[in-house]
Amino acid sequence: MGIAHWDEVEFNRAANGEIDASWQRLGATAGAVDVGVNRVRVAPGMLPTPPHSHGAAEEIYFVLDGSGLAWQDDAAHEVDAGTCVVQVADHFEHTFRAGPGGLEYLVFGTKHPTEFGWLPRSGAVRLGWPWVEGRTDDPWDIEAKAEPLVFADPTPRPPNIVSLEPGESYRRLGADAGAARTGLTWLRVAEGRLSGPPHTHSAAEEVFIVLEGEGTLELWPTPMAVEDGAGREDIPVRAGHVVARPASSGFAHAFRGGPGGLTLLAYGTNPANDICFYPRSNKILWGGIGVMARVEPVAYGDGEPDDWR
Repeated sequence: MGIAHWDEVEFNRAANGEIDASWQRLGATAGAVDVGVNRVRVAPGMLPTPPHSHGAAEEIYFVLDGSGLAWQDDAAHEVDAGTCVVQVADHFEHTFRAGPGGLEYLVFGTKHPTEFGWLPRSGAVRLGWPWVEGRTDDPWDIEAKAEPLVFADPTPRPPNIVSLEPGESYRRLGADAGAARTGLTWLRVAEGRLSGPPHTHSAAEEVFIVLEGEGTLELWPTPMAVEDGAGREDIPVRAGHVVARPASSGFAHAFRGGPGGLTLLAYGTNPANDICFYPRSNKILWGGIGVMARVEPVAYGDGEPDDWR
């Protein structure tokens, strides 16, 4: 488990041609393993990236502030604070253009060692981290010399772009916008209440970002962690905190709202083989088959093989 605050994470600016954006690597700083989370500020009228698509990664965007246009396959759609955009793997070529006041968003994505990236304007291909061998130039330099990306007049939003509605307290934004491999949930946690039952995952990885308010991150040790001497921890959190929960951490987690409550974004992967454990009730959920049961906790014993039961 890792925790960071975005006020303490450095912004790195990438500016080249019509691309001008500053990036914070929040997920990496907080200790995320198989997913990435970045906070991005795009300069007015500029792009954060060239138009691109991914062969394996699924990306979910959540607009924090400002306005602009989401560009995907030559169509343009208006976005503003509270908008969620899902880009499933191997589908739209996509980017954004910031409006006159700039655009700030969070982008969540899955990591894949054999990722295939495609930049249609420069014809560049990326396999994993490096660009394909054989180029002697930088495709971003080619992008910078290209004619400005054409944005058509905005059209009605397609199903992969949704927005929060006034008065909502809970919204499964990722599912509503068609996410297939991941999820993004926006929720308000009332003062003194829990975000949900404390739980831990065997295969799914989760990242939480506190958007507003303050509260407490409660960490509950699993039986094996208790055997190792671990105890419960309560960690204060406030707006800007990023909490990474890699799979099989040995601690269940939940958030409790402080004075005035708090607002969270909860992002996570949804592998079919995930098992979820709830230490307060000793329940196990086998997510892939949708079965839940209550179990008797098993201790380590003294370490001899015959002590396992």
